[in-house]
Amino acid sequence: MLRTSASRVLDDSDRDEALALLDRDPVANVFVSSRVRTVGLNPARLGGQMWGYGPRGGLVSLCYAGANLVPVNAGPEAVHAFADRARKQGRRCSSIVGPADAVSPLWERLEPHWGRARAIRWEQPVMAISHPPAVPADPLVRRVTPDEFDLLLPACVAMFTEEVGISPNLGDGGALYRTRVAELIRIGRSYARIDDGRVVFKAEVGAVTPFACQVQGVWVDPGLRGQGHAVAGMAAVVKAALAYFAPVVTLYVNDYNHAARAVYRKVGFHEIDTFMSVLF
Repeated sequence: MLRTSASRVLDDSDRDEALALLDRDPVANVFVSSRVRTVGLNPARLGGQMWGYGPRGGLVSLCYAGANLVPVNAGPEAVHAFADRARKQGRRCSSIVGPADAVSPLWERLEPHWGRARAIRWEQPVMAISHPPAVPADPLVRRVTPDEFDLLLPACVAMFTEEVGISPNLGDGGALYRTRVAELIRIGRSYARIDDGRVVFKAEVGAVTPFACQVQGVWVDPGLRGQGHAVAGMAAVVKAALAYFAPVVTLYVNDYNHAARAVYRKVGFHEIDTFMSVLF
């Protein structure tokens, strides 16, 4: 029988305890950990709330409730508490994402109240690498410069639309998405090969902690696929990420994307976990 202990909204006084919990699995929790390390737990800076399950000094689980709903170390009782809070609050997120063993029961409890999802990615292998890439890196992949924003943005929009199934320009006209793309360029975490004004390959290091970093937005120009750009480009990104950001590079990928999974395996990634995403 599940206890009905409620979750609570955390604040900056809970930061150290929250980080200690996140650091128990620094690869799986890299996104949430990166957010907390960057802006803390104040909802105004966090862009959402961090829910905690367990008393102060005995924190057991977390759930980031912002643009995404992301459970952390959430067992059955925590899932019950987080689902209860999310149900009462109403859906404010564009997705639920995280370890499949937490996201699946969380969605089971929320679906009757939130309605059908636009798409569900039931199995998304989490992959990681902590050693130099197993293949040569493309020497033409480099950090994107701010003056190349207008070149890169269409490739980013194309990647997002292909991956998620909707354009990031919907809703606010793409303002938030453009801001995020520009920010990643500004802080030196956007990488690409650009030949004569054409983006051949691109990827971003979207989240960084002292222990791990997460690659996102991997994309090759459709007209140039099948020529090895993804393998060599990812090798270049891994090489740079290990040198500049963290000792482990991670990402997650849809289970049905066999081509991408093959690319990552060639580079040297191996599967370590399984995520699940519910998209609205």
